[in-house]
Amino acid sequence: MPKRRRRVAGWPARLVASRGFQRWAARFPLTRGLVRREGEALFDLLAGFCHSQVLMALVQLEIPEKLMQGAQSAAALARVSDVPEDRMVILLRAGVSLGLLKIRRGGAFALTTRGAALVGVPGLAQMIRHHDVFYRDLADPVAFFRGDVETELAGFWPYVFGGDMAPEVAQTYSDLMAESQVLVAEDTLDSVNLSGARHLMDVGGGTGVFAGSVGKAYPGVELTLFDLPQVADAAHARFAQLGLSERAQVVSGSFRDGALPKGADAISLVRVLYDHADDTVADLLATCFAALPPGGMLLISEPMTGGARPERAGDVYFALYTLAMRTGRARSIEEISDLVSAAGFNVTQTPKPRRVYVTRCLVAQKPTV
Repeated sequence: MPKRRRRVAGWPARLVASRGFQRWAARFPLTRGLVRREGEALFDLLAGFCHSQVLMALVQLEIPEKLMQGAQSAAALARVSDVPEDRMVILLRAGVSLGLLKIRRGGAFALTTRGAALVGVPGLAQMIRHHDVFYRDLADPVAFFRGDVETELAGFWPYVFGGDMAPEVAQTYSDLMAESQVLVAEDTLDSVNLSGARHLMDVGGGTGVFAGSVGKAYPGVELTLFDLPQVADAAHARFAQLGLSERAQVVSGSFRDGALPKGADAISLVRVLYDHADDTVADLLATCFAALPPGGMLLISEPMTGGARPERAGDVYFALYTLAMRTGRARSIEEISDLVSAAGFNVTQTPKPRRVYVTRCLVAQKPTV
């Protein structure tokens, strides 16, 4: 674009950035509301790291769990938490300002509905505690975006590199995945109808949360869980607990090493693709295509970016999280559709997500001819 046209095109930004214009707009009746709202939004961005640390402190000190029994004073919470009372008051008031706590008559603190979710939403508190790793990776954001940080998250999720895991490492990440997978399974099954499937194979299925949810929702479906042996073996106990042992099998292996087991007419990839680079994803999708019969279904469920309309969950949180993992990336529904189509599938459904910050789904079919 010629320099003059760039100057003309950029005049709104230069005008808004002008201090004189800002002072005028803050006083003018028709614009001062907008100025206030924009200022508040910018301040929320500026203070966001403080908000996240307040959330982390409340969870690590188990304040929501303590308040599940009823309202308590700051003094009582300070004693059981080993925090000076004056500092506990600041933390609790910060929790009130974030909508997590409320102050009862007499000054005691209680949970709001949002605060109670920290206890009741499966996996939420565990994920918040786990964020101490993520925060350290983002301590120098410029170095992070330049790729100069040896991120800790890459070590926390070693399975994405295809290597072996020590049993204690496998247990740590399996527990976190299992807790957070519950909501993903719920939203996926709300979005997609699997009644046409006879036999579902959940690839990268961890300890069987999604496969178990399918088994409960669809009593006639046979199940196969395929994952690394350090992870998949734990699925036996889950299937037994759910009464699914008769129609659920566990197959240990790595999709990097060759063909997938055959026999299933549906394959699910739940929170798998965004862990891996495009070439690995392309190979996996080709392997799924080869394993399915003509007419077989492929289900993909994971958080996605907003594509042409970036949104916070996919384009901020999950984009940065996968960048810190150093192996995969968050993709849009259009990008995943292209990868699936390139593998030979026909994309048949991209249902509107129930909660974009939990997951979004894509359904595809292997052609019958």
